[in-house]
Amino acid sequence: MALHFFVTRKCLQNSRLSFSTVEDGYERQSLILTTNLPFEQWTEILGNERLTGALLDRITHRVHIIEANGESYRLKDAKKRTKRKTAKN
Repeated sequence: MALHFFVTRKCLQNSRLSFSTVEDGYERQSLILTTNLPFEQWTEILGNERLTGALLDRITHRVHIIEANGESYRLKDAKKRTKRKTAKN
């Protein structure tokens, strides 16, 4: 079973929940995290350097990090829809 959640500022601000979620599944199940926040900002949001270090230690151990850079597919699609609407009028 894989656990997937999108890491947001609000999610990280509830740091105990975030840590316990990762800790409960650590090395027992797959965990997929998606976020647009760089790791450097997590301490600022969590407010606790030790907790952030422990959390990042667990989620970056035996990990594959995939960075997706470039234009957003949603933004690209929205631009196409806007263009079509303008062309129809």
